Parts: sequence; C-alpha cells; structure tokens
Amino acid sequence: MTGPPGGPTPDDLGEPAEPTLRGVGVSPGIAIGPVVVLDPRGPRPLARRIAAEAVPAEIARLESALAAAAAEVALAEEEARERLGPQYAGILAAHAAMIGDPQLAADARARVERRRITAEHAVIEILEALADRLETLSDSHLSARAADVRDIQARIVDRLAGGRPPSFQDGLAAPSIILARDLTPSDAAQLDPRRVLGFATEAGGRASHTAIVASALEIPAVVGVGRLLDSGRSARQAVIDGEAGLVILDPSPEELERYRAAAEARVARFRTLSREAALPAVTRDGVEVGLHANIEFVDEAAACLRWGAAGIGLYRTEFLYLRSTTPPTEEEQFAAYAEAVGTMRGRPVVIRTLDLGADKLSEHVGDIGPEANPALGLRSLRYSLRRPEIFRTQIRAALRAAALGDVRLLLPMVTTLDELRRARDLIGEVAATLRAEGVPHRDAPPLGAMVEVPATALMADRFAKEVDFFSIGTNDLIQYTLAVDRTNEAVADLYSAADPAVLRLIARVVEAAAASGIPCAVCGSMGGELLYTTFLLGLGVRELSMAPHQIPEVRRVIRGVDVGLARAVAAEALTLDTAGEVVALLERALPPAPPGEPAG
Repeated sequence: MTGPPGGPTPDDLGEPAEPTLRGVGVSPGIAIGPVVVLDPRGPRPLARRIAAEAVPAEIARLESALAAAAAEVALAEEEARERLGPQYAGILAAHAAMIGDPQLAADARARVERRRITAEHAVIEILEALADRLETLSDSHLSARAADVRDIQARIVDRLAGGRPPSFQDGLAAPSIILARDLTPSDAAQLDPRRVLGFATEAGGRASHTAIVASALEIPAVVGVGRLLDSGRSARQAVIDGEAGLVILDPSPEELERYRAAAEARVARFRTLSREAALPAVTRDGVEVGLHANIEFVDEAAACLRWGAAGIGLYRTEFLYLRSTTPPTEEEQFAAYAEAVGTMRGRPVVIRTLDLGADKLSEHVGDIGPEANPALGLRSLRYSLRRPEIFRTQIRAALRAAALGDVRLLLPMVTTLDELRRARDLIGEVAATLRAEGVPHRDAPPLGAMVEVPATALMADRFAKEVDFFSIGTNDLIQYTLAVDRTNEAVADLYSAADPAVLRLIARVVEAAAASGIPCAVCGSMGGELLYTTFLLGLGVRELSMAPHQIPEVRRVIRGVDVGLARAVAAEALTLDTAGEVVALLERALPPAPPGEPAG
C-alpha cells in the first residue's frame, strides 16, 4: 500500500545505509529494540517400530494426546477471545476442530495398527503431508494454511512427549525484537506486546494466521524475509518497519532518530484516524463513496464496523472449505453467513461463491487431479458449474441467509455469458426448491459478476444487461491482462496495476456499468491502495472494497479529493504510454491530508 498522506513514508525516511532486509509487511508500525534470534524447533522424533503387543497401549497414548491437545487449544481459544476478540479466537477454534476431526484420529490409528509405528510418527506423517500439499498451492491464502497444520502437529506431538514447552517470551531479559524462521499461530496469539516489540520471520505471507494475529495485537511485523537468521545472529539492535516491509539490522544513530520520529508521527496519525471512523467518505465537492471491507473469516466482520465500513464488499467463502477434510455442510455455511449478516446490522454483505481451483480442492473433494496450469484451468465458477451439488449447497445456504438481511451474491471469474446464464438458472432452481420446501429464504438477491479476465471486460456492455452489479477483481485482471503470474518473483516487476492496458480495461467496465445504470465496485488490492483512489474516483467508481484496516486512510484521501479534478487526472492517465508515467502522475495527484475533524 502506498504510504498515507500526512505521515512519513519509506521514501521520506530514505534508503537505510545499514544491512537492510526486505519482506512482506503484514502489521504496520515501527519497532526498535534489542534482537533475540529464535532457533527453529528441535528435530522431529525419530521414526521407530513398536511390538505388536504394544499397539493397544500406543493407540491409548494417541487418543490421550489428541484429547489433551484439544483441551489445550480450547483453553488457548478462550484466552485469545479475551485478548484479541472473536475473529482471532476463531483461528484457534479451527485448530480445535481439526484436532477433534474423527478422520485424523482414524488415519493415525490405522497407521499404528497396520504398520506398528509410534503415535508421534503417525501424526507427523499425516499432517506433514497435508502441510506439504498446501505449500505447493499457487494461492497464497491457501498455502499459508500450512503453518496452521504444523502448529496442530506440534501441539499433538508435544503432548505425546509429555507437555508443551514454555513460551520463548519467558526467557526475554527485556522487551525485544524477535527474529525467527517462523512463528506458529499459537505462538503469535500468546505474544505479549510489552515483551515483544516487533518480529520478523524468514517464512510466511500476508495471508498467514500469524500475520492476522500480529495485526490484531498491533505488533509491527515483517514476514517472508528469506535468509534472515544468518544475518540476524550477529545483530544487537534492529528496526522493524511493518508498513514498508523492512528489517534494518544495527541501524546507525541517524537512522534510529529518523525511525523514532516516524513512529511518533504514526501514533499521532492513527489517533486522528480513529476519531474519523464515523465520518462519511465524501469528496470535497459532495460525492459520496461507499467503503466496504473484504473478509475471509466471519469473525472479521467486527473489525469492519470498528473502522466504519459501509458493508462487506467481498466475503471470500472458500476459507470455509479449509476447516475440515470435507466440504462444509449447508448448515455450517448458513451459520457463517447468518453471523456475518447479523454482525453487520443491516449493512450489505456480498457473498462471493466458491473461488478455488480443482488443484486447491483435491484434499477436500478429491475427484479432479492436479492441472498443469491451474490459473487457466477448472477454477472458480467453472468448478462450481462442473460440481453443481457443491454449488447448490452453497446457494441454498446463501439464499437462506439473504432472508435475514441485505445479502448479495457475487460470481467469481465469470468468462462467458453462457456461464453467467447457467449459474443464474441454477440459482433460480435452488430458490424454487426452497420455496417448495417452505424454507425461509430470499428468491432473488442481487446477483453480480466479478470482472477478472479481459474477455469479461471486453464484453462488459453485454454482461451489464444481465447482472445487478459489477465488482472488478484487479488482482487477477492484472495477471491475465499482462500474462504475469502474480506469485512468480522472476516477473514481479511486470505485474503493475498502473499498466495502461489494465487502466483502459477498468475504464471500459466502469463505463459499461454506468451506461446500464448498475453499480461497479473495485474489490481487488487496487481498491485499498491510496495511489489509485483519485484515478478510480475520476473514472466514476463509487464503491471500493478493501482490507478493514485500510479503510481509514482511504477515507481520508477521499475527503481531500475534488471529483472534477479527479476526472481530469483519470483522463490524462488513460493517454499515457507506460506504467511509470502513470505512477508519476498519480503520485502528484495524491491530495494532502485534510485537517483533522472530530468524529460526529
């Protein structure tokens, strides 16, 4: 995200002269303190055979350890609920559900009985294989779940070994910066901000639960740094810049002074932003903009309200499919959707239907094997139409939830009108079935299409006549337009939202929506990046959806923009030849922060 107006940015601070490592900033803020390097968890227990007569006792050990681990994580869940709130306790609730999954116990028991291996080895085999599969997935949100699986594995193995080791925090002599290979979500949930000033890890990504918890605790954090520990072992002091994704080892006195000043300015800035959460997102010339939130877990809905979201603009329902080894039932999905609707108190909730590829679902539905190029394969709406029984279950739950509030349905990666029409017909069939059964539901909630591929953007005028709204998914739209894998570091420099081809496609979609009189939102990363706010407003976008914590600063930019000037900026941007020229223009167009106003 571009640095917020009115506060120091990495460019303001200059390039640090001392050893600097770059990663992914997942929890903003600046931390300065002494370095403590955590060595990775010790070696795995060695695989060993047991005698046939020892099998019953080994199974008893396994069952006892599973019960103890489940009790331990239930206690941790309650502690997290008190310290962090329900959305973060939900992470550990998912851990408890996996530990208590009868299939895990049955698989481990079968390995002990058939192969006469220890309970430790059986648990490690099962969960390490699952973690390895998750890590190979191209979707960063899903691959990040490997850390959760390994956390569960560690809990069970620790119980088999006789107990959970003490927290690393117990040995800290003073509040410190932690450098580690990785932190499990359980370790992260127990972090004490009075003792851990900030942390950086070699592994991890923006979607990891460790990142989510760090953000909740407001501990500055950088993950995915790479070879961090080798450099960090000799460092005495470090700076963690969680906004810029930087780790500065042994900073100079001048750097320390700059970062201390930036930290103080940031505290002052967010104090003002928190007072502005109730202010409307209205431009200087009176144009109102709807700021909505993207969520992955239902428990995040509370954060949407805290930051003043107008609604949930994107509920990524695929994460419901990762909490067990089978697809969620209708009742499980209905409960999650109903909770989100209730939490939002009448504000709209946009439920995106399942957006996963067949390769990412193989662990859960198991009928379609890996694909050579899953980004262009059987994913998203294509998969739902191929597996109508899964799609029908989700639609039943969504239509039932729609009877409770303002629910809207969003179809991901729509490519052809035929796909859209087939999906709409199936939704109609499900509504008719619910009506015949006498089940409370809403027959026809607003139906939208995600614009994520160039084919849809080029046919936007036709699609606009058949849907109730558009939502532009800029992440995939950029990827498909520029033929750049957004997870491939080798071509990362080619992946740019500012590319003129991308901007022209977005403009075409917004224009088609306006001509048909339907709303058009931007829900990809571009929607929450301050650099593009003026451009999008100038095109005519009046709904943006983003991570909840991005809302306050986007609101502040909107309140400093004049739509007339924004239109001129957008028009000029569409005439430029390169992404670099576009970025330079948009940086000049960023408005200054408006004077602080008390929340009304």
